[in-house]
Amino acid sequence: MVVAPIKTLSLKEFLEIPETKPASEYIHNQIVQKPMPKGRHSLLQYEICHVVNQCTKAKKIAYAFPELRCTFSDRSIVPDIAVFLWENIPFLTDAEIPDNFNIAPDWIIEILSPDQNANKVIGKILHSIQHGSKLGWLLDADDQSVLVFRPNQQLVLMTNGDRLPVLENIPLELTVNDIFSWLKMS
Repeated sequence: MVVAPIKTLSLKEFLEIPETKPASEYIHNQIVQKPMPKGRHSLLQYEICHVVNQCTKAKKIAYAFPELRCTFSDRSIVPDIAVFLWENIPFLTDAEIPDNFNIAPDWIIEILSPDQNANKVIGKILHSIQHGSKLGWLLDADDQSVLVFRPNQQLVLMTNGDRLPVLENIPLELTVNDIFSWLKMS
């Protein structure tokens, strides 16, 4: 992540500036621009969203959003994937999705990019867990592992055939091998 050389802004001021590509986040009173997603990152992000939404959307269980700005506590972050249980999606009165999500996702998924600082990404997941997220995953394509975060529980490093935890009521069974097998497109 690159820290932009911009004066310190309040969260309110940050939210008023135009969006950047790739997205910028507001963490510890600083603007931090996310790295541009590359091939493996993009593919994993798409496949996870697709698989989650395929088994949750029709039954209104949950929805996985790619690159959704979530503003809560003193931060404004853009997780690679933000999964919200259906009852926690802040629908507008006409059942449309709002532009602003001022709540932590129920499940935050981050995909580590080669040029990202792992501890900063871990900090983002931990902050989300401390403010309402029920589950966090940090995927590392280089060593094909997933670090799992849950409130009040020890971190778990999962590899190979380990079955990954998902949110309650989501009828999805995935192993670490399943996730990283999507990188092979043959």
